[in-house]
Amino acid sequence: MAESRSRKLCPIEYTLNTVGGKWKIKILYQIYIGQIRRYGELKKLLFGITHKMLSQQLKELEKDNLIHREEYHQIPPKVEYTLTERGKTMIPVLLVMTEWGEKNQI
Repeated sequence: MAESRSRKLCPIEYTLNTVGGKWKIKILYQIYIGQIRRYGELKKLLFGITHKMLSQQLKELEKDNLIHREEYHQIPPKVEYTLTERGKTMIPVLLVMTEWGEKNQI
């Protein structure tokens, strides 16, 4: 029997599905500390991320309403990313993770 699509995830599973992986938390953190980030800035700050991966992760974060993408129609094109109100609710989690990492990094 197939599992129901309306099955409610446990809160940790939901959170990991939303911000899990190698890059999403790093992207959110960089937008948080910079308040407004352009694509090129994020690419430079996230050492090792490919253009394809950054673009994909930004689209997913935007779809999940964690970041807002503002596109300015000018030459050269300009796109800025900011945290949404929902995205800002992740900041306490990111700060606790940062504190834990600072205290426990070997």
